Amino acid sequence: MSESQPGPIRRVLVGVWNTVNFTRQLVFNLIFLLVLFFVLIAIIASPGAQPLQEKTALVLPLDGQLVEQYTSAPVERVLNQATGDARPEMQLRDLVRAIERARDDKRIDRIVLLTDGFSATGFAAMRDLAAALRDFRASGKQIVAFGTDMEQKQYYLAAQADEVFLDPQGGVLLEGFGRYRMYYREGLQDKLGVDVHLFKVGEYKSAAEPYVLDAASPEAREADLYWMNDVWQRFLADIAQARKLDAAALTAMINELPARVQAAGGDLGKLALDEKLVDGLKTGHELEQLLIERGALDDENNTFRQVDLRAYLQHMARENLGIDSRPQVAVVVAQGEITYGEQPPGTVGGESTSALLRQAREDENVKAVLLRVDSPGGGVFPSEQIRREVELIKAAGKPVVVSMANVAASGGYWISMNADTIYADESTITGSIGIFGLWMTAPRVLDKIGVNTDGVGTTPLAGAFDPTRPLDPNVGALIQSVIDKGYADFTGKVAAARGTTPEQIDVHARGRVWSGAQAKDRGLVDELGGFEAALAATAELAKLEPEKYGVTYIEKPLTAFEQAIVNMGGNSRMRGLLRVLAPTPLLLDRRTLAKAERELAWLDSQSRSPFRAVAHCLCDY
Repeated sequence: MSESQPGPIRRVLVGVWNTVNFTRQLVFNLIFLLVLFFVLIAIIASPGAQPLQEKTALVLPLDGQLVEQYTSAPVERVLNQATGDARPEMQLRDLVRAIERARDDKRIDRIVLLTDGFSATGFAAMRDLAAALRDFRASGKQIVAFGTDMEQKQYYLAAQADEVFLDPQGGVLLEGFGRYRMYYREGLQDKLGVDVHLFKVGEYKSAAEPYVLDAASPEAREADLYWMNDVWQRFLADIAQARKLDAAALTAMINELPARVQAAGGDLGKLALDEKLVDGLKTGHELEQLLIERGALDDENNTFRQVDLRAYLQHMARENLGIDSRPQVAVVVAQGEITYGEQPPGTVGGESTSALLRQAREDENVKAVLLRVDSPGGGVFPSEQIRREVELIKAAGKPVVVSMANVAASGGYWISMNADTIYADESTITGSIGIFGLWMTAPRVLDKIGVNTDGVGTTPLAGAFDPTRPLDPNVGALIQSVIDKGYADFTGKVAAARGTTPEQIDVHARGRVWSGAQAKDRGLVDELGGFEAALAATAELAKLEPEKYGVTYIEKPLTAFEQAIVNMGGNSRMRGLLRVLAPTPLLLDRRTLAKAERELAWLDSQSRSPFRAVAHCLCDY
């Protein structure tokens, strides 16, 4: 039988599509060739890197989000930097490596810390960065911090410096920690008529409360305030120690801030100076003159001799050429929400993260694995995929240590629990051992526009999961049974991994969130410490001697095209060229969705299957 010929409309549509597709490929190929041409020109025309000189200051402009791993593709990141679109990111590992090298580099005499624009999603990674800054100071070298305005996360890092300077028009704002969420029940259910059905285990599992309640439950308030107070007190203690202040006096100043600002005549800069939060009020120009007096002029005699983070990392790379043949500790980063399949950096994919762990297991030169977790959780099945890979690495005779960063809760704890040793910072957010499921039905929405659903099925279950029909109570009981079984699996696996019983784990589970210090007291983590402490423990478990092993990050390698674009982004001339070549920001994914839109989109993604159990914390603050 011959195939039927497509109709005239289909032929026209196919022709149009083929034309569009050909044009798209042609344009991208031309852009690619143009980029390669300019890369070659840049390589030929660019002068060689100038060697670092004595009395050079390492300038760290912390203008961006502190992350464990970049959350965008290399090409997108470089284009965003060139066009000024999207918020820049800084990898914790890059900052720490640069500070550690500068500590022992005789050419670097000080660090200049610029805090404007800095942000972070938690405090564990910041405490790692602060520890590196303290080590630098302990070597006898100076750190000078400067900002025009400093909110509390910016000030936390500035406080680690020998001297903190603030613009005379600026201020330091220490306000405390808060976690306030939007609640959608009335809008979804009363206004729109969407019925959201929540199935969960544990009175503290509050991630989905905004979709079924109008305000936080008493249990959520109790749990949040408990761990938040612990982190806040540590935050104050760290600042007080760094600045040699009394913690009680610092607390009193924050609690009385409105009155003290009034007493200072509304001058926030003067208040910060009076309270010894800063050492002086200076403009950017005045700071530059001070650094010129203390250091050396650059080759153009314009400013003080300096090198920024990007350039210093390039110097480090050139000075460390060669293949490291030593045994390796492999670091795999699991940052972001845990979801299904292959995912880009910044999101933990069940398939993609498992593949990285598998690569570490199969590499004979890798003797141990450090899993760095910064995740609030996500899907149960992808979390289980990753946990199984951790077990396989251990079965292969390679130790696995987990280093919990800002948050390793719910699914983030699931992927961590089978490690030989779990490290957490005191201010890590962890726990939230529990799962839930959501299912939405919309018959009342249809009723408002005069639409009804009716029909027949061969069994009571047939069509039961049609969202246009009301949820059958028997089906609800079925879903709850699945969720109950998932919780039993979770607590059972944790009990087996931690050498205890499900009943004992349940006492500290039921969806409750803990700080790292509180989790240590309850046996959910083994040791308190940051990344460096976890790395040393990983090497020790593998019986690797200090200085006789290397550290390698297992990540998806860059393609030749991506590497070319990244190299262009590291050249000042090429960055200018990219501003011309880069697409207009309106064509790029700017990731500017409002918080409400993101949360509602997340709700929709979790409600597509009634049996898709979720181990998510949603515990940002």
